[in-house]
Amino acid sequence: MLNKLPKPFRNFFVLTTIVFFVWMLLLDPNNLIARFQLRSKLRSLENEKEYYEEKIKEVEKDRDELFGDKESVEKFAREKYLMKKETEDIFIVEEVD
Repeated sequence: MLNKLPKPFRNFFVLTTIVFFVWMLLLDPNNLIARFQLRSKLRSLENEKEYYEEKIKEVEKDRDELFGDKESVEKFAREKYLMKKETEDIFIVEEVD
């Protein structure tokens, strides 16, 4: 059977190298397919991280605005939660594009 193989493939070192590359590319837990999947997951997690960092900045801005003086607390409540005084009426104007 070994005589039917081309001469370079009969060499022990060539066979060992081929087996090693097959093992590393396909059979190892850290093979190429797993690496591509992990890289894509890493990219999606980095995108999520950017999104949540942006949301944290918005929440920190709202918190700083809320813990200001009494006027800023009233303004925040009126804008975010549509609160009003008893003698007032609220009109919500929505822009249609």
